[in-house]
Amino acid sequence: MNKLHIIGLAGTNGSGKDTVGQILAEKHGYLFVSVTDILRDELKRRGREVNRENLRGLSAEWRRESGQLGVLVDKAVEQYQKAAEKYSGVVMASLRNPGEANRVHELGGTMVWVDADPHIRYERIQKNASVRGRAEEDNKTFEQFLAEEQAEMHQSGDEATLSMSGVKDKCDVFITNDGAGTGELQTRIEQSLDLI
Repeated sequence: MNKLHIIGLAGTNGSGKDTVGQILAEKHGYLFVSVTDILRDELKRRGREVNRENLRGLSAEWRRESGQLGVLVDKAVEQYQKAAEKYSGVVMASLRNPGEANRVHELGGTMVWVDADPHIRYERIQKNASVRGRAEEDNKTFEQFLAEEQAEMHQSGDEATLSMSGVKDKCDVFITNDGAGTGELQTRIEQSLDLI
């Protein structure tokens, strides 16, 4: 499989991973799968509150139960395989465990890290919270936002938990999304992934 058929997106909270995924879907024919939405849907199905703590807990539970650290990657690829003929590939966000980055690489894919200044990211999340349907989930102070991100940055000693820094170490491409505009971001994506 060509390495650009599978793109894994990782990065800091509010950096614009979903925006990158949507650009790849709209401009380059990829299926965009939010693995976070897969987790949200399961929490809702179980009648549990959708918050970062429960999202982290569920993803770790699935990794432990399946024995596969890349289980969320496999779920996204399964969605793609059901309609692969319609798409040029699959792009998935937000990958937060090094095993997910490893799985993308095992499948011949490319890992992309998206980042921006923390203040820009926080303002972006607050501005878009209701549009994304996450007003309650995203209602927090800047300090809480930074603390949650720090909790997801390093593993707790359990390889099934999140380690965004571990994922970053495995990324192939780095994109800065500092709010220069969608056109500029699209150009950065296309140049970084050699899609021009």
